[in-house]
Amino acid sequence: MTDTTQTTPLPQIAELDFSDLRIALAKGWADFRACPIYGMVFGAVFSAVGILLYMQFIVWRSDWSIVPLAAGFPILAPFFAVGFYEVSRLREKDKNTTWVQVLQAIYAERKRQVPSMAFVVLFIFLIWVYMAHLVFALSFGLKPLTNVMTSTDLLFTKEGLMMFIMGTISGGFLAFVLFSITVVGIPLIVDREIDVVTAMITSFSLVLNNFVVMITWGLIVAVILFVSMLPMFLGLIISLPVLGHATWHLYRMAILEDE
Repeated sequence: MTDTTQTTPLPQIAELDFSDLRIALAKGWADFRACPIYGMVFGAVFSAVGILLYMQFIVWRSDWSIVPLAAGFPILAPFFAVGFYEVSRLREKDKNTTWVQVLQAIYAERKRQVPSMAFVVLFIFLIWVYMAHLVFALSFGLKPLTNVMTSTDLLFTKEGLMMFIMGTISGGFLAFVLFSITVVGIPLIVDREIDVVTAMITSFSLVLNNFVVMITWGLIVAVILFVSMLPMFLGLIISLPVLGHATWHLYRMAILEDE
């Protein structure tokens, strides 16, 4: 009997160094300066979501469970980056960029692999929310759920410190997994006809084989996003498109062309 099983070969990955990060950021900034309107519109949408969460959490004093949502929504930013990738790809080909082209590129992804990746990210995100509840329960026992940002004294108790340590470890692990499978996984499934599992494995392999460089990239992204959120999330209007464009260029350097 003939074996008809076929496997998708993994794309070849490159060895990166810190200069590649500088180049990616420089090209990302250049793309944003050349076509700022697209990034600013997408960034403004994300900024508005952040402001809404802030209002619900701080002003309206919502239940503490909004904490993991407020902390976790920035990691969904890669899905806004599909439009950024299209702008960068069109500029690579010296083609004019229009709203029709960008929106068509985003809309076309509904029939490809991005929805599958979205499900994976949503699953990890829900685990994050569940872990936040579990960490609070393990730390404070039967005490009622409390908004720790409006009751900051709790953070300086023994239970609060335990919650902080456990939350940092569990959240950091999930953030690492999410970063590793999406950092080039998302641009890969946007750029090529490739299944989501292969894309995630390729992305994870890239991180492991360029661990120090890629972890540095993750820290750069995290710091930029954190600083961008300080002025009422308004900094995201600029930082998100720059990082989105830069991620595309990092992907182009990290994944070698098929021969």
